[in-house]
Amino acid sequence: MKHTRAFLAAAAVIGVLAAASACGSSAPAASSAGQPSKTPITLMFGSSGPAETKAVNAAAAAFTRQSGIKVNVVAASNLTQQLAQGFAAGHPPDVFYLDPGSFQNYAKDNALYPYAQTLPNAKDFYPALRAAFTYKGKFICDPKDASTLALYINTADWQQAGLTSADVPTNWSQLAAVAKKLTTHGRVGLVLDQSHSELDEFLYQNGGTVVGGNGQVDLDSTQNVAALSFLKTMLKAGTLKFPPALSSGWSGQAFGENKAAMDIVGNWMVGALQSDYPTIRYQVATIPAGPTGTAATLSFTNCWGVARSSGNVAGAVDFVKFLTTPQQQMAFSKAFGVIPSLATLQNQWQSTFPELAVHTKELTYAHPDIALPNDAQALSAFDSALAQLATGNPATILKNAQTNLAPLASQAG
Repeated sequence: MKHTRAFLAAAAVIGVLAAASACGSSAPAASSAGQPSKTPITLMFGSSGPAETKAVNAAAAAFTRQSGIKVNVVAASNLTQQLAQGFAAGHPPDVFYLDPGSFQNYAKDNALYPYAQTLPNAKDFYPALRAAFTYKGKFICDPKDASTLALYINTADWQQAGLTSADVPTNWSQLAAVAKKLTTHGRVGLVLDQSHSELDEFLYQNGGTVVGGNGQVDLDSTQNVAALSFLKTMLKAGTLKFPPALSSGWSGQAFGENKAAMDIVGNWMVGALQSDYPTIRYQVATIPAGPTGTAATLSFTNCWGVARSSGNVAGAVDFVKFLTTPQQQMAFSKAFGVIPSLATLQNQWQSTFPELAVHTKELTYAHPDIALPNDAQALSAFDSALAQLATGNPATILKNAQTNLAPLASQAG
């Protein structure tokens, strides 16, 4: 399942979200969920495909059998827009998928019921995932699953280039060296998607940050400039390319069509390869560390949001408790390939999916993708500049992103 950030591109949709925020702000404070009633609840989610839809419906049915609370399941065609419209109309779903960017907006406007830190398993979630759904020091909603970026290697290309297991890169210089060896007239050594969500791990690997521990944006540091300069060097050498240069829509397509021998991408790649490129043989390795040995990757997730204005808050929270039990998280993993968000399931998940163990091992040093209130326009500008990195100035790109994003940090959690 490919990670996506929900961007509100149309002004009409932004207007709907603003109305939803106003509605959320006027909702009464709820210090306790009270006792669950038998009032039906609604779950709204965005699906990656039939397997996820089937699994979510099965989980809802199982909860109904256990609790007696009916769950109406709505598979949204445009989750961000439909969720905003529900809040604006005063009738949001009781439980819903929520990405980190949208979370910041709804949390800022007090539209979410803050149940997560009161649950018994609150400390069982990976720290990076908890951080993605913490607002002003309060853990608001449970992460539903996780993805991390890792290094995917085409094993046939690797062997053809005369490389062995001893050559799997562990640092930047080795990554550049093997990318050069793997580059041919018809294939590039490494492909990366040209967005902050696919490149920011290099900033962390070089000792830089995106949003620091003080909650402030810190993009234009010397460490970050050096990280982008390293990528620019590979782009100019032709050993790294972005998908458009390979006539591909995203990095996974370039890798699947063997236009690239390596790809740094998330575990959503597995489903894409199985579905669209089943003949590709590959291995998954840890992303190489930076020059000082710093290991870093990015993590992606959604949470189970609960509307503060729900007519059955306690029932909705009980449903989330059910959805985040170890048994149900593993059921979702087996059904559509996601990584459980509970760190306590790491060993079980790795034994079930040993070929993808790298992804969970990396969660211990993962950083959440940047998410600030109302950040869509600023991040879009950042991504547009990153797409031109081969000819652009890394310092200027980062300075402009800093200027655009820094004012938003004061609104963030």
